Amino acid sequence: MKILVIGGTGTLGKAVVSVLGDNHSVITAGKTHGDFQVDITDESSVKALFARTGKLDAIISTTGSLHFGPLEEMTAEQFNTGLQDKLLGQVRIALIGKAFLNDGGSITLTSGIVADEPIRQGANATAVNAAVEGFVRAAAIELPRGIRINGVSPTVVEESLEGYGPFFPGFEAAPAARVAKAYVRSVEGAQTGRIYKVW
Repeated sequence: MKILVIGGTGTLGKAVVSVLGDNHSVITAGKTHGDFQVDITDESSVKALFARTGKLDAIISTTGSLHFGPLEEMTAEQFNTGLQDKLLGQVRIALIGKAFLNDGGSITLTSGIVADEPIRQGANATAVNAAVEGFVRAAAIELPRGIRINGVSPTVVEESLEGYGPFFPGFEAAPAARVAKAYVRSVEGAQTGRIYKVW
């Protein structure tokens, strides 16, 4: 299969590329690194990316920024960060990318454990991740040509504990390589509208 991993140069993305690269042709895209560069908050940038990649068998997104901070101090502008980036950015990838998928292709988006298990300073993350999962479930019943869509909801990744660990007291971390297996299930499996939880 020809697979595009957007966010493929990040911590989780590298693990996904590694596990899929053994059996498939994998292309990476990132904001500043990768085979192609893309800004998922910019419609024209996403369209240009798919124009360059051409037809694909699978699209994976392991990218998206969020705002972490106390609710008491949060502004609507800060909250909008996650809406425009991780939520609308991934929705944009799916809406534009579906036209470049071969029949029976797949889309895999990324949410996170906080969709179900809120944390302090994570109101934006919980809202965005829950919305990503809602989009996946709804899009699954409308996508044409046998195209499937799933989401992966990882717990905090072991390799990211230095930066994000303090936000997740008592949470069990998972190595990126273990989380990456859920993306293989999404790409190589048969299910659609599923959220694969790796907790």
